[in-house]
Amino acid sequence: MKKDIHPDYHFIKVTLADGTKFETRSTMPGKEYTSDVDSTNHPFFTGRRQYVDTAGRVEKFRRRYGIPAGVEEEKEDK
Repeated sequence: MKKDIHPDYHFIKVTLADGTKFETRSTMPGKEYTSDVDSTNHPFFTGRRQYVDTAGRVEKFRRRYGIPAGVEEEKEDK
């Protein structure tokens, strides 16, 4: 096997959204990983539908790209 071509494979502590913790091995950088979505809260596994806060996503986009809240897109009529 060739030397120095494989990524670092080390132990990592994983914390799921419901608080469950376990230890596994990974090539992911860092020593800990916290999951926001897993099988305990994802709609595919739970069968429940979650409504997304669209306005919150728009505001997050505007903050990220520095677009003021009152600015609307110009529409071109042809």
